Amino acid sequence: MPIITRKKQIYSIGRPLREYLAQYNREHALPIQYTDLLRYDNSVSLFDKRDRDTLWETVFYPASEVDDILLALKTIYAILKADGDMSVTGHLTIDRVDLCSYGNTMPFRVRVRNLVNDNFDYFYIKNADASRIYGLELEHILSPNRISYLTSGNTLIEEHIAGIPGDMFFEQQMLDADRNAVRLCKEFVKFNERCFIRLLGDMHSSNFVVDITPDFDEVYYRIRAIDFDQQSYEGRKSVYMPQYYRQNQSIIDLGTVCLTPESVRQYQIEERSLVAGRLRVEQIRILDLMGPMRSDSIAPPGNVTQLGASLNRHYRTKSFDDCRTMGDLVWRSLEVVSAH
Repeated sequence: MPIITRKKQIYSIGRPLREYLAQYNREHALPIQYTDLLRYDNSVSLFDKRDRDTLWETVFYPASEVDDILLALKTIYAILKADGDMSVTGHLTIDRVDLCSYGNTMPFRVRVRNLVNDNFDYFYIKNADASRIYGLELEHILSPNRISYLTSGNTLIEEHIAGIPGDMFFEQQMLDADRNAVRLCKEFVKFNERCFIRLLGDMHSSNFVVDITPDFDEVYYRIRAIDFDQQSYEGRKSVYMPQYYRQNQSIIDLGTVCLTPESVRQYQIEERSLVAGRLRVEQIRILDLMGPMRSDSIAPPGNVTQLGASLNRHYRTKSFDDCRTMGDLVWRSLEVVSAH
C-alpha cells in the first residue's frame, strides 16, 4: 500500500512553462494575489451539515479592506467563467472565503452565491506549483474532462470540480439499490489506467470525486481527480496506481466480484486507445507542454531514477533508461501508449 509521508516540495513556474501558459490563455493579470488573502484578521472553524469539523476555516478580513477584496474575487470569477465579462456578476456575491491550513498549498476556497436563486459555486486560490500545473494541463489534454484554471505570478486559480467525494461515496452510496456495480468498477479500472499512463499520484478516495449521470433505467459514472499535487513526483510506481490505496479497497473488493480478468484487460485497452486518440488530436499542444516539462525539475533526481527503473520492469523494456526528468518519464509513457 503506497503511503506518502513527506510534504512535497513546491516548484516555482519557470520561464518556458510561463510562456506555454500565456500561449494557451492560462496566464492573466489578476486584481488580487494569493498572498493578499493571507491578510485576514479572524477565522472560525467550518462545520458541515452533520456538525462535523471540515478542517477548513472561514476567514474574515479587516473592514478597511473587505470591499476591495470581495470585488477582486468577483472579478476573478468573471475571468474564470466569462472571459472577464463583469456583467455576469451583478447578481452574485462572495458568500464566504475558507482556508485549508493543512493542505500542501494551503488553498483558499471562495464560495460565490447567486442572489436571485440562492445557487452557489466555488473556486480556489492557491500557491502556484509547477508540478500541479503540469497535472492540470495533462488532465485537460488526456482525460475526458476539461479543466479551467488561471495563473498569475505565484498565484493559481482553479475552478471547482463537482461530484461526490470518493470517500463519501464509498461510505454512503456503495450499497445503494440502484447502483450499477459493473459500470462503477469499469470506470475505476479506466481511471486507474489514466492515472498510471500520465503518472498522477496519490489518487486515494479523498482526492477524487464520483460524477453520476442518470440514463433511462441505468446510471453512468465518471471518476475525476481533484488534487494534482502529486503529478510525477514520487519514485514508487504504486503511488500512481489507485488500485493499491487502502482507502479505495471497497471498490477493489467489488471489482473482484463483478469483473473478470478478461473484462479488466478489455477496459485497460479501451482507455489506452482513448488516450492515444487524444494525443493524436492534441499533438501540437502536448508537444508544446512536454517541451517545458521535460526540461523542468519537479522531483528529486533519485525519484526519477527509481520510477524509471520500475517502469522498465513494468513494460519489460529499457526505454526509460535515458530519462533524466519526470517530464521525460511522462513523455516516454505516452510514447508507449501511442505505440500500441
